[in-house]
Amino acid sequence: MSKTDKIENNEKVLPIGKGLGWAANVYFIGIGGIGMSALARYFVANGKHVAGYDKTATDITKALQDLGVYIHFNDNIAEVHPKYLIKEDTLVVYTPAIPENHSELNYFKLNNFQVLKRSAVLGEITKQTKCLAVAGTHGKTTTTSILGHILNVCDVPVTAFLGGISENYNSNLILNGTDVTVVEADEFDRSFLTLTPDLACITSMDADHLDIYGDASELVKTFKEFSECIKPNGKLFIRNGLPLKGITYGVEDNSDYSAKNVRIENGSYVFDVQTPNGLYKDFQFNLPGRHNLSNAIIALAMAVDFGCPYNQLAKGLASYKGVKRRFTYQIKTDDFVFIDDYAHHPEEINAVYQAVREMYPDRRVLAIFQPHLYTRTRDFIDGFAQSLSNFDELLLLDIYPARELPIEGVTSKWLLEKIENQNKKLISKSALIDEIKKSNAQIVLTIGAGDIGEEVKHIKEAFSVEN
Repeated sequence: MSKTDKIENNEKVLPIGKGLGWAANVYFIGIGGIGMSALARYFVANGKHVAGYDKTATDITKALQDLGVYIHFNDNIAEVHPKYLIKEDTLVVYTPAIPENHSELNYFKLNNFQVLKRSAVLGEITKQTKCLAVAGTHGKTTTTSILGHILNVCDVPVTAFLGGISENYNSNLILNGTDVTVVEADEFDRSFLTLTPDLACITSMDADHLDIYGDASELVKTFKEFSECIKPNGKLFIRNGLPLKGITYGVEDNSDYSAKNVRIENGSYVFDVQTPNGLYKDFQFNLPGRHNLSNAIIALAMAVDFGCPYNQLAKGLASYKGVKRRFTYQIKTDDFVFIDDYAHHPEEINAVYQAVREMYPDRRVLAIFQPHLYTRTRDFIDGFAQSLSNFDELLLLDIYPARELPIEGVTSKWLLEKIENQNKKLISKSALIDEIKKSNAQIVLTIGAGDIGEEVKHIKEAFSVEN
């Protein structure tokens, strides 16, 4: 049983935001989203009646149902329990991924319910706490989960809202107190501008979400706006090289906080951390990849600034297990390795490739990639082609549309034609296992942010028997 499941009878939970405490019921439209489900768990822990809609049943929705949350999967107001249709008692929370023509969302708006975006609710909850926010186009979820875990190990009274399922807690919510919040500050739809953090970091500002921003310069401008949301006496941490002013961090460089003497011992990173106040020695971190090491450095930097003691910091980092679908080992034997990762941007795919090559320099690697969104595929088609060409073999799935309608000419076939790797093939999900069996690759990767994650368990079952 996770800490989240046990918290219902624990008084150490955050008070509901002053503008939200009136609601006896909270109804979520898009409750299966990773950020939405964390909020749903939070309101359950606070004794609220919680229900919601999502279009598809998943492991996340099942976990919520196990907590007593009623969820239905048809966009039909008739399926909403009558108590959630009482305007005076019900707060409605929705994700911007929900289409504008969603009938339930429009019903609540037309009938003058209190309807708020997820980001506004998160902003209301966190503004009465000491808030540590993690922003960036890549690395948010891993960094947030490292930071939340470290603070929890250091006995900080913290609640952390995570953008993924923590392997340490089997949850996207860490509940352990009322004073401090750790949040993933999401740039999509400019959601992070609702936050007023005390400490914030920015891990990266690579072009993404151009369907929202139009161009990369507008994205950078919005990150600068986020930096201005920090409280007057707050601090901003930035990865060295980003075009903002703040406390810098990096790996083996001259940053304010920097990993030094980095080496690999028994499959883990061991390193020292140079800080403005001296050198902290011999940290252990068990996730592969320099990008993950960079995430660990900024989490440590924020925890050091917060005042966590060295011994507890080292214990917290060494015990960190990762986030599901972030370079998650599904099978790991001498002869066969199966890794699953959420990467859905060319830079993220490059980071996965670097990590695989660092750990398995002489192994043949088969990557299975499902593009996520037509707009992202269109906007970064050449970057995707370049990053995917690095792998020894490639199986490509059709584009996962999520919230979007098809765009003429934007297809996986178009992407496949641009990929230089000759060992490439466009396949359906139904043919996936058979195609993997045809390969002699010793390393298999599933990559993407769509429903490819639902195929992982089938692949694991098929190959665990054989290996």
